[in-house]
Amino acid sequence: MTTLQSSTLVCSSASRGIRATLQAPKLRHLSMPKLPMRDLVEELNMRIGYTTTTQIEMKPQTTTTTSTRDDDGTSSSTVISELYAIMESVADRVEMHTNIGEQRDNWNHLLLTSINAITVAAATMAGIAASGGMGAPLVALKLSSTLLYSAATGMLLVMNKIQPSQLAEEQRNASRLFKQLHGKIQTTLALRTPTPMDVKDAMAKVLALDKAYPLPLLGTMLNKFSATVEPAVWWPQLRGPAEQEGLGGKTERNGWSEKLEEEMRDIVGVLKRKDTQEYVRLSKIVLKINKILAISGPLLTGLAAVGSAFVGSPHGSWAVFLGVVAGALASVVNTLEHGGQVGMVFEMYRSSAGFFRLMEEQIESNLKETEVERRENGKLLEMKVALQLGRSLSELKDLAASSSRNGKATEEFGSKLF
Repeated sequence: MTTLQSSTLVCSSASRGIRATLQAPKLRHLSMPKLPMRDLVEELNMRIGYTTTTQIEMKPQTTTTTSTRDDDGTSSSTVISELYAIMESVADRVEMHTNIGEQRDNWNHLLLTSINAITVAAATMAGIAASGGMGAPLVALKLSSTLLYSAATGMLLVMNKIQPSQLAEEQRNASRLFKQLHGKIQTTLALRTPTPMDVKDAMAKVLALDKAYPLPLLGTMLNKFSATVEPAVWWPQLRGPAEQEGLGGKTERNGWSEKLEEEMRDIVGVLKRKDTQEYVRLSKIVLKINKILAISGPLLTGLAAVGSAFVGSPHGSWAVFLGVVAGALASVVNTLEHGGQVGMVFEMYRSSAGFFRLMEEQIESNLKETEVERRENGKLLEMKVALQLGRSLSELKDLAASSSRNGKATEEFGSKLF
C-alpha cells in the first residue's frame, strides 16, 4: 500500500514538471522612451557639427529645452542662421567679383590688341596711298585709313574712360576682401556664440565693400581720374571699442601696458608719416602719367585720321607725316598705357594706402577707449600688427623705439611686405 502511494506521488510530480516545461514564459511589454523633439535650426546645426548654447535638462518624466537669448530677445539659433545667410551671400560675391575681374582683364588684352592692329593697318594704308596711288585706289585707301583711325579714336576714348586694367584690379581686391570677411565670420562661429552685434557688423562690412568696389559700369563706376587722390576705403565707420564684443583669453589689464600703448602710438605715427603718405604720393604720380597717356592716345589717332584724309593733296607731305607717324606713336602710347596696365598700378597703390589707413584707425580706436577691459586684447593686437607689417614682435618693438628716438627723421618704413 505504501509503495503504491509513493509511486502515485512520483507520477503526479513528474506530470506537473512536464506541464511546467511546456508552458512558455510570458514576456513583459517593453516600451521605448520618447526622444525629445529638437528645434529645426538646432537639428541642422547639430548635423553640420556646430553646437549651440541650447541646454537640455533631464528630469524624471519631464524634458525641458531652453535656448539662450540676447538682451533684445533674439535667440542664439536665429543669430547663427543670420550669420550663415550672410556668409552664403559673401561667398556668392567672391565668385561674382572673381568672374567679372577675369572678364575685365580679358577686355584689356582684347581691346589693346584690336586697337593696335587697327592703328597699324590705318598707318600702312596711309603710307601706301602716299606712295603713288591715283584715282579710285587712292580714294579707297585714304577713306579706309581715315575710317580705321576714327574707329581707333572712339575705342580709345571709351577704353581710357573705363580703364579695364584698373577695373580688373578693383575686382581682384574685392574678391580678396570678401574672402577675408568670409573667413572672419567662420572664425566667429567657431570660437564663440555670435551676438546680434556680429550680424550688424557683418552686414555693414558687406555693404561697405559693395560701395567701395561696385560691379556695374554705368552710374556707379568709380571715377578713374579724380581731382584728389585718397586712400581706398572699404570698411564701415569703426565703432568705439566699448560697443565691440571682446575676444577671450584676457590677461591682467587685458594684455595692455603703458609701454605697449606708447609702442602702438609710435607705430601709428610711422604709418602716417611714411607708408600711407608714400603710397598716396606714388598714386598721384601714376595718376598724372595715366592722364597724359589717356589724352595723348586719342589725340594722336585723331591727328592721324585728319592727316590720312589729306593724303594726295597739295600739302600731301605733311598729311603723310601725320597719317603715318602719328599713328605709329598712338600705338606706342596705347601699349604703354594699357599694356603696362598703368590704371592697375594706380589702383594697387591706392589700395595699399587704404590698407595702412585701416591699420591706423583700428589701433587708434583701441587707444581712445579709456576702459582697458573693453579694448581688444593688447597682445593679440600687437601680434596682428606685426603680421600685417611683415615683422616679428622684436622688430616691431625696434621700429617703435627708433621712431620715438628719431621722430620724423626716421627713414624706415613700417611695412616690410610692400
